[in-house]
Amino acid sequence: MTTVFVDVDTQMDFLLPSGALYVPGAEKRIAAISRMNRYALQHGITVLSTMDAHAENDPEFRHWPPHCVAGTLGQRKPESTLLPGLVHWRYRHRDLDIRSASQVIIEKVTTNCFECPNFEPILSQLNADRYVIYGVATEVCVKFALQGFLQTGKKLELVLDAIQALTPEGEERTIREFQAAGGGISTTFA
Repeated sequence: MTTVFVDVDTQMDFLLPSGALYVPGAEKRIAAISRMNRYALQHGITVLSTMDAHAENDPEFRHWPPHCVAGTLGQRKPESTLLPGLVHWRYRHRDLDIRSASQVIIEKVTTNCFECPNFEPILSQLNADRYVIYGVATEVCVKFALQGFLQTGKKLELVLDAIQALTPEGEERTIREFQAAGGGISTTFA
């Protein structure tokens, strides 16, 4: 069974209290996210990391405060979550060979990674049977990722101690809906 770990939007603007769109408590999840990524590296599992990469006048900023502007410190991922041998698939790229990558970072400009034109080609190359999902914010970008992955018909797991929500109610609702749709729950891998 081929497994892919999916690290959703673990970027400075979301994870740190000084971030432009801070998810309260997210800084406490960095260690768990880093453990997941290192576990993947040690076990030959590819990590697919989504990453917001907005323009300064991005249309998304009509709904959310400006955040993760391409090239800013807030757009970056914590160093501890990055793996050697990563491939950074920027939004404008058409085709990259990712077969030997330990981590594939894919830029996106909306809350839903499945709206990114490069996402499906990446999933095709990875050809996974199972996806293990974690990141921020649970009831926004993680929820959209979960909904998209549920459509693949593959086995799915949500890592509870490596996610963080904007509100406890949003997290509870997202987890409940995911489980009702057939998704599994786990905790960080050691």
